[in-house]
Amino acid sequence: MSENAYIKLVEGSEQQTVTLDELKEWFSYYKYITSKTGQQVEWNYSSKAFPYEIKETTEQSQDWFYLASGEDRYKHIILGVSKEKIILDDETEKIQSYIQITLPDSSTYGDKGKANEFCKFLAKKLKGELHLFNGRVMYYYPRR
Repeated sequence: MSENAYIKLVEGSEQQTVTLDELKEWFSYYKYITSKTGQQVEWNYSSKAFPYEIKETTEQSQDWFYLASGEDRYKHIILGVSKEKIILDDETEKIQSYIQITLPDSSTYGDKGKANEFCKFLAKKLKGELHLFNGRVMYYYPRR
C-alpha cells in the first residue's frame, strides 16, 4: 500500500501557495546543494546523496510528477501539489495549499529515507507543517 506525507502551507508559512514549477526548482536546488557537500569532501556524493531525476508522464499532468532513480536501492517518489478546504476555529472555511509526497507500492526503504530528507528540507524552507509518513507532525513555522 502506498504511503503519503504532506507539507501544509499554513498561516505562518513563507508562502501560501506553491506551483509544480516551484517544486521542481526546489528539487534542482536540493540536488545542487547536496552535490556541493560532495565537492567539499572531495567525493562524488551527488550521485548518491539524492539519486533521482524528474520524470513526467505522457499525459502532462499539471499537479504531479515523479522522481525516478537508476540506482539499485531506489525506485520512485511521486510529488504533487493540491489544495484542500479547511475549517478554522471560528467556523470559517479557508483554502489551504499543500505538497503531497507519495511512495508507491514499488518504493523501497531507501526511497522512504530520501523522501523524508527531502520533506524536511522543503518544510524548513517553506516554514510549513510537515505530516510525516508515520503520522507524526513537525512544525517548521513560528507557532503562537
